[in-house]
Amino acid sequence: MIYTQIYLFCIFLLDGLIIGLLFDFFRILRKAIKTPDFITYMEDALFWILTGLLILYSIFTYNNGEIRLFMFFAIIIGFILYYICLSRFILKITLTTINFIKKIFHTIISMIKIPFEFLTTILKKVLFNPISFIIINIRKFSTKIFKNFGDFLKKSKLSTKFVKKVKN
Repeated sequence: MIYTQIYLFCIFLLDGLIIGLLFDFFRILRKAIKTPDFITYMEDALFWILTGLLILYSIFTYNNGEIRLFMFFAIIIGFILYYICLSRFILKITLTTINFIKKIFHTIISMIKIPFEFLTTILKKVLFNPISFIIINIRKFSTKIFKNFGDFLKKSKLSTKFVKKVKN
């Protein structure tokens, strides 16, 4: 009988450790990835759902659905032990690993971008600069033509006759 209760105490102590690890998992997610408040609320709800399911599973699997006060004390003690002994190290190791992986991906992406940036500069020099040069010269030429045509109309007698007819 006492061995059964010690066994249950150890099971629920382990549940407390698992809950602490789950808690740190969500803390690591929040520190590694900036998320909006709505996602944070969803993560909190998911944490509590998983915690509840774990406790219910343990109660029904190992104690046939009987709830004892010492089980909750064991969960709390397991969580506190995890938080005091392991949490700091797990957070530090995991965040360092995640930041290292982020740096590797950032380096890989920047290396992949180099040929594309080179290609865009070449395309800009080969295609876009001549096209813009042609467009600019067409604009200059057309404004000169319209200005010269306007000056011609002003000097000619036809334009004065045309303007008089339009006014009448």
